[in-house]
Amino acid sequence: MTNTYLPINNWQLALAAALILINIILSFSLKLGLARRLGIAALRMVIQLLLVGYILGWVFALDNPFWVLGLVLTMSAIAGNASVNRTRRRFPSIYWNSLVSILAASVFVTGLLVEGIIHINPWYDPQYVIPLLGMVLGNALTGTSLALDRLMEDLVSRRSQIESLLALGATRWEAANETIKEALRTGMIPTINSMMVLGLVSLPGMMTGQMLAGVEPTSAVRYQIVIYFTIAAGTALACIGIILLAFRVLFNSEHQLRLERLEKIKS
Repeated sequence: MTNTYLPINNWQLALAAALILINIILSFSLKLGLARRLGIAALRMVIQLLLVGYILGWVFALDNPFWVLGLVLTMSAIAGNASVNRTRRRFPSIYWNSLVSILAASVFVTGLLVEGIIHINPWYDPQYVIPLLGMVLGNALTGTSLALDRLMEDLVSRRSQIESLLALGATRWEAANETIKEALRTGMIPTINSMMVLGLVSLPGMMTGQMLAGVEPTSAVRYQIVIYFTIAAGTALACIGIILLAFRVLFNSEHQLRLERLEKIKS
């Protein structure tokens, strides 16, 4: 297999961007009301990706661990904020809890992958660390958002049942056990669904990118298997972390449900 890489010029990029017109035309034809949102989303995507491309090129050239760590913290902060912004309810310290959960889980599993499995030298090589962490963060973001939203909504809808259990002598953990388990299941569903059809229905981005760059398909597959196990572990740890932190806020040490700490966000 010949290792070839075909660069995309500005003209080809413009032609590809024109494909969004299909979505816009359908929106106008069917009166979906999505044309403006599609246009804004497409513009934001292009600007964000081009900006990230220049920033990563600069960080790659510097090859400095402090800049890599700074980028890791920035990416994690954005992921933590985005995770909370997708929920319908909020409580005090929710943003901080989200950041801690996502950052700790993502850095932990990415560190294990980089140091314990792939053995990258140096450990902060941005060519590996940043893309791998980015994939873990993206999935952890989705998982924590779904898990956290499910937890808060279930606590509200099952308030009477939970408070009855607490009144009968159940501990806060016993009263909320089913709600916590359902929240964790919800957070893991997207990752499990992706793994079930991987290779049969979809070819993931990392694998596709490597093959387009000329890497042998079998080597690309091995990398994808490794990263998906890492993603699954990172998502699970992040979901557990945010659920436990939220649990400590919404139940006090006297085994009382504190739903007054929740604030519903107007859409």
